[in-house]
Amino acid sequence: MHLACGMLQKSKYGFVWITLLFFVISIVGHWLFAWFAYVDEQANHSAPVEFSSYFIEVARDTLENWQSEFLQLIWQVAGLAYLLYVASPQSKEGDERIEAKVDAVLRSVDKKANETIHALNKQYLKQ
Repeated sequence: MHLACGMLQKSKYGFVWITLLFFVISIVGHWLFAWFAYVDEQANHSAPVEFSSYFIEVARDTLENWQSEFLQLIWQVAGLAYLLYVASPQSKEGDERIEAKVDAVLRSVDKKANETIHALNKQYLKQ
């Protein structure tokens, strides 16, 4: 156990490995306890235990959970990140405001601020 924790700490993908570990533990636990509940329910109804009906029932429940929780979260996080990445008007608004403030501060403390701002704009290809 100590060795595994040490490997996770040294890895630059530690967050991914921990998330994957939580995912595997939770999905295995979900399916295992669903099996126990399914066997108990079948016994209460004096029905045979069939893996195919268990599989369909648990797969349906799992996909419902993914749809209602995981996919919403993915859209909120990944969708927002993507929209910010493509420089939507909402994300550019904040950057332009910050840049204007920095320019104003630079002008107030530097006599050659306009030259510096022009050089920086040229260096970063601002149009």
